[in-house]
Amino acid sequence: MAASVAKKNLFFQLQCHIRYTWTVVLLLVLLPVLLQGQEPEETCKSDSDEGCGCAATSRDKAASYSKPAEGEGGAATSNSDKKSSETEGGSATTATRTNQMVFVRGGEFTMGTDAVRFPQDGEGPARRVRVDSFYADVYEVSNAEFEIFVKDAGFVTEAEKFQDSFVLENIISEQVKREITQAVAGAPWWLPVPGADWRHPEGPDSDISSRMDHPVVHVSWNDAVAYCTWAGKRLPTEAEWEYASRGGLENRLYPWGNNPMPKGEHRMNIWQGKFPEENTEEDGYYSTAPVTSYKPNKFGLYNTAGNVWEWVSDWLSVRHTKELQVNPKGPASSATNDKVKKGGSYMCHEDYCYRYRNAARSQNTPDSSASNLGFRCFADKLPQGVGEVKVVEL
Repeated sequence: MAASVAKKNLFFQLQCHIRYTWTVVLLLVLLPVLLQGQEPEETCKSDSDEGCGCAATSRDKAASYSKPAEGEGGAATSNSDKKSSETEGGSATTATRTNQMVFVRGGEFTMGTDAVRFPQDGEGPARRVRVDSFYADVYEVSNAEFEIFVKDAGFVTEAEKFQDSFVLENIISEQVKREITQAVAGAPWWLPVPGADWRHPEGPDSDISSRMDHPVVHVSWNDAVAYCTWAGKRLPTEAEWEYASRGGLENRLYPWGNNPMPKGEHRMNIWQGKFPEENTEEDGYYSTAPVTSYKPNKFGLYNTAGNVWEWVSDWLSVRHTKELQVNPKGPASSATNDKVKKGGSYMCHEDYCYRYRNAARSQNTPDSSASNLGFRCFADKLPQGVGEVKVVEL
């Protein structure tokens, strides 16, 4: 009798052990599948964590300047120093045109995120949004393309009218830096540089002659609207921009997936090293990169993550409904007089300004400009004379 009971107990223990083992195996096998496609949870940082301070470069909000400390900021790895042999200006006639557009079929997607990194930016909640079909610029607007507009329309940017713009201290020459007595309070690496504009990105001793294929910078929201109107295009809504950037992928951090460097390959131009002291340029660039750099996403768009911030049409709101929205255009106005910008820039890094994610966003006033702020255009129909790129998925 005792032997029979012992045998039954042993059999019961064996059954439990087998069930436990299979449960562990199934969890190990199924858990990655269940989690696949989910945007990784991010640790929320405090409202005071403003990262690169890009939002502080708004003209009507950066009035509280402070004098730069002696030797403050990074090493003088300046674009104007590196390009001292350049001649003034450039020639759009010798540059390859990059004004092509791609057709993006509309659809429904998850906008924003529940894995919020910067609550104060209004990244969340994740919400369903439907957009109509549209055309999108394959590339960010380049210096060459902007020059064609300026020459044809006789356009003068707001930075040129204000006679200054905000520039990252590291890329300014020592000569220009010596003349500057102010910096943005709370973000002293941002300096208001007299004479900085789209033709002179780092100040009056710099030019764009060897950077005609780089994105135009120091353009305000108003400047971007003027260019898009001239080109028969328009600025995208934030929903359209994010839909296009995601490239048909649901709940992904970046335009290509969740891995910032798939197979060890750089896919975007962001900051490497300790900001703002050192950029190791592992992705190949210290500041802006050509608009044709890196691989496009599945919709055929280049550089929607990093390189330069891109203006969208929406006024800023940090409150969003979770109800399905169809072709949302944002609020009618903004309490802070801010327009939304998307995509992050070459100044972004995961440790302090993790805003090159699809769901991330920031803001500036419509008249603001900076050395990391550009745009691309969208359109409801293909403008006359603009080439259409057919996307072939690899």
